[in-house]
Amino acid sequence: MYIKQNHNKMKDKETLKADIIERLKKIYDPEMPIDIWNMGLIYDIRIDEHNHAEILMTVTAPNCPVAETLPEFVKSEVESFVPEINGVDVRITFDPPWDMAMMSEEAKTQLGFDFL
Repeated sequence: MYIKQNHNKMKDKETLKADIIERLKKIYDPEMPIDIWNMGLIYDIRIDEHNHAEILMTVTAPNCPVAETLPEFVKSEVESFVPEINGVDVRITFDPPWDMAMMSEEAKTQLGFDFL
């Protein structure tokens, strides 16, 4: 009996998290020319022992027009482009509320807000 062996090295959680972050950097806020990672919209990424990811995020305001569609888009993008992930749950929170101080230094500089 021949048993096919998987010679692909399993990625550790930190590598998977880095892969997720790289994909999140390709998703842009519809109101500003900055990706959602550098905007500070992603609060937490957790990956369990089954490679299931949970992403906690926010949007710039509770009445943001993409508050309902952006989480589903994030889920779809991560599931499509990080094949080692076995499902994604994306949750929206407004605690703490997003503010411009949450942006990365790169985003602040790009928008001319590097004085914050």
